[in-house]
Amino acid sequence: MEPRTILFIGKPGCGKGDQTKLLSEKTGWKILSSGDNFRSIATEDTPVGRKLKSEMNSGLLAPDWFAIYLFLKTIFALSENDSVIFDGFARKMQEALIVAESLAWINRPFHILHLKVSDEEIKNRIALRKEIQGRADDSAVDARLKEYREFTEPVIEMFRNKGMLIEINGEQSREAVAEDIAKALAL
Repeated sequence: MEPRTILFIGKPGCGKGDQTKLLSEKTGWKILSSGDNFRSIATEDTPVGRKLKSEMNSGLLAPDWFAIYLFLKTIFALSENDSVIFDGFARKMQEALIVAESLAWINRPFHILHLKVSDEEIKNRIALRKEIQGRADDSAVDARLKEYREFTEPVIEMFRNKGMLIEINGEQSREAVAEDIAKALAL
């Protein structure tokens, strides 16, 4: 099978992390998560770590250039035979344009999977996650959804208009979502 590059996109709490793990378990492909990268950096006692932690706690997305740096550093280090799953990259227009341009430049085809979930379902999932793990207060959730609408929705629309977006109903069971993803990717 030819190497694959998969990018998951969707609202916070839509199941991107869960589905990247399931896809990785099924295929053996590497997962690269912007959230994991940012959370790791935010634990560092450095000026960048403290700044990133403060912004993340406020529900803000990292600066475009930071996400782009992490993406390019990762993608340029892959061999031509590596398949990879990106969770949470290309969330702002500048990031998305550079992601698409850089992958085209190295002649690496890619698929963008959009997990569609309503705001109401997102709030239910994040409230449940908060109960279980003690994460994210309501104001941070609202800020993340506002950022999603402002920055990520135009990216999704751009990829949809270019015919590059694969839409998946993210409100099904995790197994049904994984099955739809496998069908969409012909696995």
